[in-house]
Amino acid sequence: MLELKSLHYRPATAEQTILQGINLQAHAGKPVMIAGASGSGKTSLLEVISGLAKPQEGDVSWQGKTLNERQRRWLCGVVFQFPERHFLGLTVAQELRLGHRRLSNEIQTQALNKVGLAQIDLRKAPERLSGGQQRRLALAVQLLRKPQILLLDEPTAGLDWSVRDEVLELLAKIAKEQVLIVVTHEPELFGNWSRMTYQLNHGTLTRVSTQQQT
Repeated sequence: MLELKSLHYRPATAEQTILQGINLQAHAGKPVMIAGASGSGKTSLLEVISGLAKPQEGDVSWQGKTLNERQRRWLCGVVFQFPERHFLGLTVAQELRLGHRRLSNEIQTQALNKVGLAQIDLRKAPERLSGGQQRRLALAVQLLRKPQILLLDEPTAGLDWSVRDEVLELLAKIAKEQVLIVVTHEPELFGNWSRMTYQLNHGTLTRVSTQQQT
C-alpha cells in the first residue's frame, strides 16, 4: 500500500504552497484517478510521490515504511503528459534498452506485447510513432523497470476516441498487478474506470463519492 500523509509542497519558484495537507492511500488492483484543472497541482503531486520533488512537510510511505526521495525514485515509474519529450533513444529498440545492462529479446517482447506494440518496428524513431504508440512505448519502458507504483500524467490527452479506449483498457489490465495513479483534467473521458476518484482543487485533495462518478 502507498500512503501519503499530510503532504505540503511549495516549489522554490512559487510564492504559494501548491499542495496542502494531501492524504491518500492507493492499493494494487484499485486504480486511483485524480482529477483537477490545469494548474491545480496534479503534476507536482506525481513529482512528489515519485521522488522528483521533496515536500516541505508530510510523509510518503510504502507498506508502512517511510521512504526518502531516492527510494521513491526506485519504487515509481512515471509517464508524463508528453512522453515524446522524454525519449532519448534514436530507435524504439534503443529506448527500450536504456538503463539496462542486459535485456533479453524475450523480456523486451513480453513488454511490447503487454502494451499492444507486438508488431512495432524496432528500428523506427520514437518521434515517428503516433501519439497512441508513444504512450504505449513510454508505458513499456516503465514496465521494463518493474516499478511497484506507476504514475501517469494525462494519459488520454490529445488522443482520438478509439485510441483512448484502447489505452484505458490497457491501464485497467496493468492496474490489476500494481499500484496505478492517473491524473487528468478530463475525468469524464474515463467513465467508471476507477472507483477511487479524487478531486484536486487549489492544492486540496477530496474524495469523490461513487454517486458522483456517473
